[in-house]
Amino acid sequence: MSDDNSNSENGSSSKKNWLERLGQLFQGEPKSREELVEVIMDAGDRDLIDQDTKDMIEGVLEVSELRVRDIMIPRSQMVTVEKSQPVSAFLPMIIESTHSRFPVVNEDKDHIEGILLAKDLLQYGFSLTEEPFAIEKVLRPAVVVPESKRLDKLLKEFREERYHMAIVVDEFGGVSGLVTIEDILELIVGDIEDEYDAEESAEIRQISKRVFAVAALTDIEDFNEFFHTDFSDEEADTVGGMVMHAFGHLPGKGEQVEIDGFIFKVAHADRRRLLQLQVKIPDNQETSSSEPV
Repeated sequence: MSDDNSNSENGSSSKKNWLERLGQLFQGEPKSREELVEVIMDAGDRDLIDQDTKDMIEGVLEVSELRVRDIMIPRSQMVTVEKSQPVSAFLPMIIESTHSRFPVVNEDKDHIEGILLAKDLLQYGFSLTEEPFAIEKVLRPAVVVPESKRLDKLLKEFREERYHMAIVVDEFGGVSGLVTIEDILELIVGDIEDEYDAEESAEIRQISKRVFAVAALTDIEDFNEFFHTDFSDEEADTVGGMVMHAFGHLPGKGEQVEIDGFIFKVAHADRRRLLQLQVKIPDNQETSSSEPV
């Protein structure tokens, strides 16, 4: 009985000590970020907060320190629509990319005319309107932010102004990339799955004639069997590992690399690993099946 009481008292004492430390920390300004992180780590070690909660808190701290330039999708990787193009020219690209928002450019990426939402095209595809299509009718205003803007400030603006994408410009006014609200939220909560991810239980799934969604954990052996290729599995067992080795670093969403004619684009990744890849195969490449495997 006394032992139980002793254990109970020790547990209560440990919790009290940790809570006292946390209370003392917030009685005034924290002395340092390192001190705050130490308390959070200690809380995780004592199972006072679970791993997901700890990761989210660390993500919030990270967002408060980062700038837009640190997470933006670079200009070279922006998927854009040319204002002068007919729908028939840019629609296949919209379907293949699976994005929901596209900057509309005039001549080049330094001249952003606005943002096109894929859903705004639906009324023209299903005869819901008799008006001829004109891209000017569906353009949304483009929000422009500087590279140096703090992410926590931008997240607040995203929420208050109810927009989801911003064009990023450098100190000279040139377009250097774009950033979305999802990019910021994923720093806090990890990878955010969308409606396409719900269907990605298959390791390899065909999206269009030459584009496939491939889970990063797909064995290279299974990849080779499906695509009739002979990628080596000596340095990596999975497709994600092979792609990381080709990059030489952990790539972010939107980055792509070409390996033996195959273009591997990162569709989803978190701070630790690749999750989903989009693979464009060469024109003459055959596959075992057009069905999911």
